[in-house]
Amino acid sequence: MTQDVKNRLQAELETLESELRVHLPKEIKRALEFGDLRENSEYKAALDRQHFIKARIAELRQRISEIASIDISKVPHDRAAYGSTLLLYDSERNEEVTYKLVTPEESDPQNGLISTTSPVGKSLMGKEEGDEVTVRTPAGARNFEIRRLTTLHDEVGKEEAGED
Repeated sequence: MTQDVKNRLQAELETLESELRVHLPKEIKRALEFGDLRENSEYKAALDRQHFIKARIAELRQRISEIASIDISKVPHDRAAYGSTLLLYDSERNEEVTYKLVTPEESDPQNGLISTTSPVGKSLMGKEEGDEVTVRTPAGARNFEIRRLTTLHDEVGKEEAGED
């Protein structure tokens, strides 16, 4: 899963680097031909875009480095962490909900993919099956019981056994 994210970020990085090296210099050169830079909106827009792209490139390189450094062997086998799927029970609403803890780039709350850096994700990190968890959301606090925890290692084991 992290390889997919890394590939997507790498593709975006390559696109932006190409824009920075090829497209923007042409745009800046063309804008300079219009003369007076104080009133040259094309030049200002191109420079603003150049600054944005440089900042995004730095951000992407940092995230790619962070993702590449995820050591799966250090992900706990018995507690919620990146890659874990949790079946939670909300006694107040008498409902079960399933969340999978993922990177911010994979996050899709509507489909149960919760970032490990979100308020919900942070409150679940390090918890075990049977734990009671209070999750603080913008809509207020919700209390859950962790009914089932499947870690990344459990998932990998299923895939290797052909159970997927």
